[in-house]
Amino acid sequence: MYKVYWTTYDADGVPAAHAEDYGPDQLAAVLARCEALRARQRAGEPVGFVTMVSENPYSVGHPGAADVEPGYAWYKRRPPPR
Repeated sequence: MYKVYWTTYDADGVPAAHAEDYGPDQLAAVLARCEALRARQRAGEPVGFVTMVSENPYSVGHPGAADVEPGYAWYKRRPPPR
């Protein structure tokens, strides 16, 4: 699942937030929409903050970081802490 967010501004500079939802098989459409919005921005239209987010509905478990496993050394390329 994907979502595209962007902001437009009226003649007084007042922002208006926009969002569009896309299905999990519509990545190409999402990228095309973002590129079209960025092209409008480059052309001088009052469009900004173009971004996309994704969420995998088939993910196993909750998103986020897990606890560090025993034996994991975060300082692998640095001297060990003293």
